Amino acid sequence: MSLPSFTYDDVGATRDSAFCPPGFHPLHVRTRIGEGRDVFRRAAEAVLTWEMHRAMGVGIDASADRAAVDVDVTVTLAGVIRAPCRVVWTVEESRRAGWAYGTLTGHPECGEESFVVDRTGDGTVWLTVNAFSRAAKWYARAGGPATRGLQHAYARRCGTVLRKLIAPVEKI
Repeated sequence: MSLPSFTYDDVGATRDSAFCPPGFHPLHVRTRIGEGRDVFRRAAEAVLTWEMHRAMGVGIDASADRAAVDVDVTVTLAGVIRAPCRVVWTVEESRRAGWAYGTLTGHPECGEESFVVDRTGDGTVWLTVNAFSRAAKWYARAGGPATRGLQHAYARRCGTVLRKLIAPVEKI
């Protein structure tokens, strides 16, 4: 049995946050999560284990409990839209952790999206969501700019939800 195919050519390209293939729409949203090593560790774990996504209220059906290359993930939105993806890269370093998935056949969009937590030199922790995409299904094309607006809102909500998830860790 063969695995579903990616629906785009530049698999893994979100490692370079400035890259966007011709014909795709870029997305870059960066949200301040908090400060310090404990905030970073907790935020990284929430991103790597799908906790952030589940806390957003989306369905996550993953072939593993943690993001790793070749893990298949199906995101379900509003209980009806199924979006099959596969993890294409991960990173787990002392100041940077996250992953990216690419769209598979059947996804309403075509492209790639990454979710990376990093801790800068001053200790500030950020979540960066980078993506490039274009419509693949008729209803995504029909949505036009509204679809892209929803994608930006989703990326901003990732940061908001992650900040709330780790709030008890942050010292006031």
